Amino acid sequence: MLIHTVLLNPASDASQSAFDAAMQILAQLAETLPGMLAFHHGPNRDFEAKSQAYTYGFTCHFTDRAALEAYAANPDHQRAGALLVTHCKGGADGIFVSDLAV
Repeated sequence: MLIHTVLLNPASDASQSAFDAAMQILAQLAETLPGMLAFHHGPNRDFEAKSQAYTYGFTCHFTDRAALEAYAANPDHQRAGALLVTHCKGGADGIFVSDLAV
């Protein structure tokens, strides 16, 4: 299984409604995309004070790399990603992504 983790550093003028829209799109994908097992999102509590700039994030669980690649190529994912890039500090530079094999 892969856990795809995304942390967001919102721009100072970021629209909460844009982030909400992106999360809704991604949540719908979790219900329909084969191999996408789960989607969770929420504020980053940063209890260890190591990621203060990244105030929001989400995780997606995938069965395997092929499912992650199908998600990446999906037009709805790309639409949600474009919303996030537009509203993060520095565009794509304001988005941290990791993929953990578990």
